[in-house]
Amino acid sequence: MSVLIFLIPLALILGLIGLAAFLWSLKTEQYEDLDGAANRILIDENPSNKVKKVD
Repeated sequence: MSVLIFLIPLALILGLIGLAAFLWSLKTEQYEDLDGAANRILIDENPSNKVKKVD
């Protein structure tokens, strides 16, 4: 039972760190453009690597 004296404050501290990280991500607008990240993977940034059609 004496281990609970250390584990409960440790759990509270880790929870507060997680909450602070979540609030920071909201403040810096990390969740504003969710569709942009999903569409960015589909855009070919280097068009010179396209397969050339052989005639």
